[in-house]
Amino acid sequence: MQPAGISERDREGLSALMGRYSRLAVLTGAGISTASGIPDYRDRHGDWKRSPPMQHQQFMGSHAARQRYWARALVGFRALGEARPNPAHRALAELEALGRVSGVVTQNVDGLHQRAGSRRVIDLHGRADRVRCMACGAHRMRHDLHAELARLNPHWASVAARTAPDGDADLEADFSDFRVPDCGRCGGGVWKPDVVFFGDSVPRESVARAFALLEESDALLVVGSSLMVYSGYRFARAAARDGKPIACLNLGRTRADDLFALKVEAPLEVSLAALRALCEGGA
Repeated sequence: MQPAGISERDREGLSALMGRYSRLAVLTGAGISTASGIPDYRDRHGDWKRSPPMQHQQFMGSHAARQRYWARALVGFRALGEARPNPAHRALAELEALGRVSGVVTQNVDGLHQRAGSRRVIDLHGRADRVRCMACGAHRMRHDLHAELARLNPHWASVAARTAPDGDADLEADFSDFRVPDCGRCGGGVWKPDVVFFGDSVPRESVARAFALLEESDALLVVGSSLMVYSGYRFARAAARDGKPIACLNLGRTRADDLFALKVEAPLEVSLAALRALCEGGA
């Protein structure tokens, strides 16, 4: 039975993809997590929906910027912490279990691929559930830091605001009284989420692992990403350079639209369910 929301042309394209290429490298972006209640950054045209997120140099160079960031995170991170994998995450995990997905490179920091059961996941931009001291390298879990922030700033813990991407909140206020603790291990280091902020560089080791995954795969599947950020776009360029076909499941324009052999614009849970069914011979 043909899944609702998939055209016959899309279904034939997906069938041809899986018939020709046995193992897909998958690159995911924010679009795969919106159904889990995590907002994305860009609209269907690839443009910003809101002000660009915190820049690395801004965070590291300004105590006021860190006060604003952590106050908003104390409010907005609840949604990220409570998010659960949706059917699109689970479909990719099932495709990996079937041997059709060689691994997932994700630009997301929410950890939902791992929670859905995906085994080989490269967190290109890090993980939001951990924090790191930028002076001594100490790590702690983010919920532990948030508990300390709540103790230091009890009146902020009950503030409500609309959820923004990556655990942020759409909140503007006077943040000057918000207390941000230093690292207790070295006595003065800055705690930063263990993620790549805009303006920072993706760790070389993560990039190398992602390229190795692409190298051993037959094709690249882009899921829920506009590829407007170079950290993800580079893999589409590399696949095209190496003559590997690229398919895309995404609602709206992407930076690599001219590189795709196939593009399906349908809800991701629908298109990935169709892909999974084709791999099981059930569609």
